[in-house]
Amino acid sequence: MTTHDHEQEYDAERHLPPHHTPLPALSPDTHRAIAEADYVAISDSPEFGELRRRFRSFAFPMTLAFLIWYFGYVLLSTYAIEFMSQRIGGSAITIGLVLGFGQFVTTFLITALYIRHANKSLDPIATHLKSALENAHGTQTGSDQDRATDSETGGTR
Repeated sequence: MTTHDHEQEYDAERHLPPHHTPLPALSPDTHRAIAEADYVAISDSPEFGELRRRFRSFAFPMTLAFLIWYFGYVLLSTYAIEFMSQRIGGSAITIGLVLGFGQFVTTFLITALYIRHANKSLDPIATHLKSALENAHGTQTGSDQDRATDSETGGTR
């Protein structure tokens, strides 16, 4: 007999009820198809055009700036070895190390800036467009139906 014969197969979800759905928004009973015409109408709307414009006005310049910074660092590391090897203030820290660390700092900074930009400029429009798309022809997800019912009944069911 092997040790596998004595082990029981572990089921991490054994404590959950049989009808449990880990992703209720994707379950068949709450997810309805949205008509292609509704997608086209939203994508042709001025609001969607504004959403794309706002996204691109941030993403493209930021991507270009970061790529210039990144490839500049790579090129300096490859062709300006003496410059990148210079120690700062007599310590073991070199210019290359500081610039390399700056790559990480820049990544986190761009992420923070994008989150702020998205929260302020993109998410309100995207949320409105999503609601318009879901409400076209009465299509709503389960959680949207719950919120609609709550608002109609004053928060009670």
